[in-house]
Amino acid sequence: MARRVPQGGVSVALPEIAGTIVKRTVREQISEKLAAHIASGSLQVGDLLPGERELAAAFSVSRESVRSAIQDLASRGLVEVSQGMRTRVVSAEFAGRNPSLASPFAINRYDLRSVHGARLLAERAVVGEAAERIDSFSLARLEASLAEQKHCLDDPVRFLICDREFHCTIYRCSSNPLLSDFVTGLYTYLMEHRRTAMSQPGAILRSYKDHSEILAGLRARDSAAVVAAFERHLERIYDTTRTILDAMAENKSSGAASKSS
Repeated sequence: MARRVPQGGVSVALPEIAGTIVKRTVREQISEKLAAHIASGSLQVGDLLPGERELAAAFSVSRESVRSAIQDLASRGLVEVSQGMRTRVVSAEFAGRNPSLASPFAINRYDLRSVHGARLLAERAVVGEAAERIDSFSLARLEASLAEQKHCLDDPVRFLICDREFHCTIYRCSSNPLLSDFVTGLYTYLMEHRRTAMSQPGAILRSYKDHSEILAGLRARDSAAVVAAFERHLERIYDTTRTILDAMAENKSSGAASKSS
């Protein structure tokens, strides 16, 4: 039912939204985050999830919350839990059940240059503001994430889970939740190729160093330093993704030429 609020002598109808605000449990939040990794392609069918201890450290939650989240994913048919074995991703169907401003399925329709340009424009504003607004709790989460990333230098899947938490913690410091959600959506672009890029020798270490520079700027609350570090990081992502796409196109062209000869 809409309620009416007087405005300048005119009664204006407003939609009733109070009942639509739902507070999610930690289990639900972790379940949605893992499902987002599956939907975006950073976790793929056949992958083994990191252990409960590693996931708890990546998300800064208890192992019990992780265990409950995995049980939720299992009930949805996304993962398979076996006694004494690591949890395996078995399906990506319906993983992206929550609406998004820029879902992986929608954002992947755009070309790399367009998405890169959008990320530069939007993230400059978001991370610059984050440097001014970041609180001690968010800084502590980033410190913990960076410490965890140091143990993932040879594990692309585990690193990408930490990477998303690192980026999203910064995005959430924005005063504009709409813009924060938008850049989070842009982050998911071609994640399956980001995963390939992270498998290259030295790639994770380079991203780790980028994150260290970003965190140093955030600690100092230096907007200019944070924006500059993010720009370097995004340029690196753009270059590595472009290299992968160019190689794929070349292989496809070579394959087509071989069939026609």
